[in-house]
Amino acid sequence: MPSPVENEIVPGEENPTSRLEEEGEIAADYLEELLDIADLDGDIDIDVDHGRAAVEIVAEAGSERALRRLVGADGEVLDALQELTRLAVQAKTGERSRLMLDIAGYRAERRVELVAVATEAIGRVQASGAPVALEAMNPFERKVVHDAVAAAGLVSDSDGVEPARHVVIRAS
Repeated sequence: MPSPVENEIVPGEENPTSRLEEEGEIAADYLEELLDIADLDGDIDIDVDHGRAAVEIVAEAGSERALRRLVGADGEVLDALQELTRLAVQAKTGERSRLMLDIAGYRAERRVELVAVATEAIGRVQASGAPVALEAMNPFERKVVHDAVAAAGLVSDSDGVEPARHVVIRAS
């Protein structure tokens, strides 16, 4: 029997990539309306990344500062907009969305910073063998750290309760 091909469309089953692309389109429409209401300029890029829809509002020349207001302090406004966008997608599809939203490259920049923090902490754990607890982080930030720790061959757990939930890195 032939092996299944990734993203092969099977009769009676929905193609997961097309479902995620649909989520991205719904999110883009929602965010376009938001930008119009707020009188902000930005282009919207849609992608599928690691099994989830990924939408980014990209700043047009000269509008970077205005879009950064939609990020807020420590990404708090961005997190709220992501949840609202997920709810808008859920209202249209009837299914919970794991969509990721980025605005003006904030999450991409933050990912680089977090990998550096994780790398430094991994080095401390490897040198001492003692667990290292990091500062409190939101779910996106914890996921980035967990991925970096796993890639280094160590283990990590999220401890605490929001908003003080944080990552603890341990030797494997």
